[in-house]
Amino acid sequence: MLDKNIEKNINTILNMNENSCDITVHNLKIKKTKISYIFLESTSSDDKISNFLGKTLSLEFRSSRNIFLNIFKYLKNSIPNSKIKIINNYDDVFFHIASGFTCLFVDKIDKCIAIETKANLDRSISESTSEPVLKGPKDSFNENIQNNIGLIRKRIKDKNLLFKEFNVGRRTKSKVLISYIKDIADNEKVKILEEKINSIDIDGVIDASYLRELVIESSPSIFPQIISTERPDNVCISLLEGKIAIMVENTPYVILVPSVLADFFKSPEDSYSKPFNASFTRILRYIAFILSIVTPGIYIAVMTYNMEVLPNLLLISFAIQKEGVPFPTVIEVLIMILSYEILREADTRKPQIMGASISIVGALILGDAAVSAGIISPIVVIIISLSAVAGMAFSDPDIINSIRTWRLFFMLAGCFFGLTGIVIMFIVFIAKLSSLEVLSTPYLYPLAPFNVLEFIKEIFRLPANKVSKRPSYLTKNEIKLRGMK
Repeated sequence: MLDKNIEKNINTILNMNENSCDITVHNLKIKKTKISYIFLESTSSDDKISNFLGKTLSLEFRSSRNIFLNIFKYLKNSIPNSKIKIINNYDDVFFHIASGFTCLFVDKIDKCIAIETKANLDRSISESTSEPVLKGPKDSFNENIQNNIGLIRKRIKDKNLLFKEFNVGRRTKSKVLISYIKDIADNEKVKILEEKINSIDIDGVIDASYLRELVIESSPSIFPQIISTERPDNVCISLLEGKIAIMVENTPYVILVPSVLADFFKSPEDSYSKPFNASFTRILRYIAFILSIVTPGIYIAVMTYNMEVLPNLLLISFAIQKEGVPFPTVIEVLIMILSYEILREADTRKPQIMGASISIVGALILGDAAVSAGIISPIVVIIISLSAVAGMAFSDPDIINSIRTWRLFFMLAGCFFGLTGIVIMFIVFIAKLSSLEVLSTPYLYPLAPFNVLEFIKEIFRLPANKVSKRPSYLTKNEIKLRGMK
């Protein structure tokens, strides 16, 4: 609790942060009453403090008896677009000044007034950098959670759109919001999510991804169990389907739950394209997914154990290309895979000003030099290039890393057991995905459990006037309006 002695209050707050260099205290007198206000220069705006307090507190109040209440009422009635509240303990005082508030103390009063004077520390709304926009809105979320709420509100003007706030982290006290449409989202899933967030006990939450392991992922898995997006249109489409959005302050990414594997093969652009084009593109993603994972493993299996499955002419061609190569097939593939992953990591981490020169030139030089030196056969370069290009059909880093890991598993299975190992690994792959759940939702839905109508809607983008129901795994309110009045 705060003390009635103003000097003791100020000294206690200063000592809490060991007189940090960005803490500023101003002292003045009104009607012989000591008044002090304290703020952090790093999070507060000097202009707002000057306009809201410097000029306001210089006014003469009629009575010094109730000067605290007079100041509070005056500030509350005269300062637009700012939050003002009364607080009475030291922890809340420091939390508010760290959040950009200025706290005003009056001598002989064991309370203080907190006035919002936040500095603008956020970047402006810009185009998404991680999710390229071909069609549709080009705005994206930023680190200001109020801006992010506004980007959703301006698209969904419904009284049933709710935002619930939580404070997570003993030290960061990060603001976490869950958003959903009350009459669409499954209330049981909302309650489960709220209970999990309330049960978090951690020092701090810096990014929305922290919540993935703490709240969403019930069992360890290589494949991601959440969709993370910085596109407001993607969030709004998902909310209208019955999903729940999780937002964390100071991060531009929003988590969408529950997410199933089929969601990673969709794109917001599908809703803006013709049904045939969107369906064709979606099928291409499924084909690219399979090719990216199993192609190197199948090649290793065939060339090591199961050459009889190849036509004679093709087998002769492969044998000619491998002539003079000193390494077995699996070593060839591992060398190329390792080279590709190193180039991809270098391309991801290098400064943007360098462009794509490292990845393009590196791939051309290494591939051509390896073939010319007789270290790698040309067909291996083709196989790895096909697998790598197929993986580029996805932009989510988590799904890309998952593909990379499972590709290695299939390669090892093909190396030790041939095509039989590939089949066994594929069964393990399906079994592992089938065992996953996200907020009590099967990860492989609608494939397991199998639902014919939902499966068709996941594979093909049907015309809007043909879709009359929301996904059954997301909501009990499946019926939605369609077509024209």
